[in-house]
Formats: sequence, structure tokens, C-alpha cells
Amino acid sequence: MSRPPFLTLPPCARAYRLATERGEFAVHDTGDGGAAGPGARPVALLLPGFTGSKEDFIGLLEPLDAAGFRVVAVDGRGQFESGGPRAEAAYAQEELARDVRALAAALGAGAGGRPVHLLGHSLGGLVARAAVLLGPEPFASLTVLSSGPGAVSASQQHRVELLLGALSSMGMAQVWEAMRALDQSPGAAGQAPYSEAEAAGTPAEVEEFLRRRWLSTVPEQLVATGRQLREEPDRVTELAGLALPFHVVSGAEDDAWPVPQLDAMARRLGARRTVVPGTGHSPNAERPGETARALARFWRTVSG
Repeated sequence: MSRPPFLTLPPCARAYRLATERGEFAVHDTGDGGAAGPGARPVALLLPGFTGSKEDFIGLLEPLDAAGFRVVAVDGRGQFESGGPRAEAAYAQEELARDVRALAAALGAGAGGRPVHLLGHSLGGLVARAAVLLGPEPFASLTVLSSGPGAVSASQQHRVELLLGALSSMGMAQVWEAMRALDQSPGAAGQAPYSEAEAAGTPAEVEEFLRRRWLSTVPEQLVATGRQLREEPDRVTELAGLALPFHVVSGAEDDAWPVPQLDAMARRLGARRTVVPGTGHSPNAERPGETARALARFWRTVSG
């Protein structure tokens, strides 16, 4: 899971619940700087990954705000502070995709409004892709961050399968303790830390946040989206048929979707490709400054 580098919101951002036609969602929002109408700042909507939340993007807020963008990071349905129903059907991919489109509409996209730059991290990339495939009109661009063409790698499918098995027989608190014990054991699951940042350890306040976030996540959301990670088909050809600018961003090492697979996906999409050195599955949290610069360069090109 992504580990935010810190938890204090920068002065440019505020936390609140954004009302949409599909309910309210907890967000971090850097605001429009008082601008409105045609002169308003371009908007970027950021979707977190499996077990994640809006806090995974906290290091991007200030640099992207300074670069001239209104940034809105969201807890999706069933994630952390957004909450959601206790029914797996509520977290079908199309349901999550329609939530994304409702969020974009609430931020002014569609019906003559300015389109939104959409970014999805990991699982969020699959959801973002599904939202765009329902119709690209509300979106100015699509960035997939550490998210691949279909299902996750075989090793990660196995880890997700273990998690789903645990969720079927244990409570969320028990599963958390089991996960932490596994992570802290020597050679856990044959995995090395993804990056220097992860290897350096997690501050106590961030570790407590991770536990609180986990316990606030709706279990049915984890089960439904975990299955999506294991079963997602390759939809790159379908996506490439859309007249939309694409950006594929990843760390230099990633076991969820191997980097060569992401390189190939970018070629199939005709996408801009960015690799953030020294990072693994979460460049947004591991090296947010470099990641923000790459995102801003792409969005400026698209926004003209």
C-alpha cells in the first residue's frame, strides 16, 4: 500500500466532502484561486489505488498548485473517509467509473464546462480507464500512474488472493495485524522494499494513519476491487481508439505491473512515457516533487 510522505495538508489545500449526483466524496482540493469561467485554472482529478486514499497524493498538492493547476484528490466509494454500502455489487468497476464521471461533472466538466485531467494510481488507473471508455468528453487527458494494461502480475495476483482469503475468515483488525506481521518478517513473501523510501521505514504517525485508513475501508470494496486486479482484461486497444492524450507514468521498479509491460502499453497508446527514477509502485509518495514536475509538463502541453 502507498505510504504518504507526511500527513499535514499544505496551506494551498483544504479537506471537505464534495457533493455529486452520486453522493458525497471526501477530497483534498487546492481550489481555483478565486478564478471562474474561461480563465479558471485547469483541474486535475486524482484517484487512489487499492487500499489507498487521497492522502497518497498529499505530496503532489503544493507543487502542482504552484504549477497552476487546481488539484482534487479523492477517496473513492468505500475508501477511507468516503464510506460506502456493505454490498460487493456497489463496487463493480462500472459503478466506480460512473462515480468518477460524477466527480468530474461536480468539478465543472461537461455541458460546456472545462474538461478535467484524470489520473489514476494502480487500481485507480483501471477505474479511470473505465470512466474514459464510457465517453471521453468530460476529460482533457488520461494519466495512468503505476497501472497496466490488464490484471496485475502473477505474484501480485497471489498476494491479492491471500488477502481475499483472509477477509473471508477474519475481521479487518485481524487482517491488519496479520499483514503487518508478514511485512515485518525476514524475506516477507519474497519481496524486497520497492524503493529507498520504503526501505527507510515508516514514521509512527504515518503507520497509525495506515492502520486507521485500513480499518475505515469497506471490506466489500476490497473484495470487489481485489477481484478486478486479478481479472481485468487488456483494454488498451479499445482505449487507443479514443482521441485523447495519454500519459503512462511509473517508477523504475514495480512488481505490480512490470516496467517493460508499461513501456509496451505506452507504445500501443501513443502515450507520453515517464519513468521516475529511484521509485517503485508509488512515485507520487516516494518522489512527489519529480512526479509533479512530469505531470505538470504533460498537462501544460495538453492545456495549451
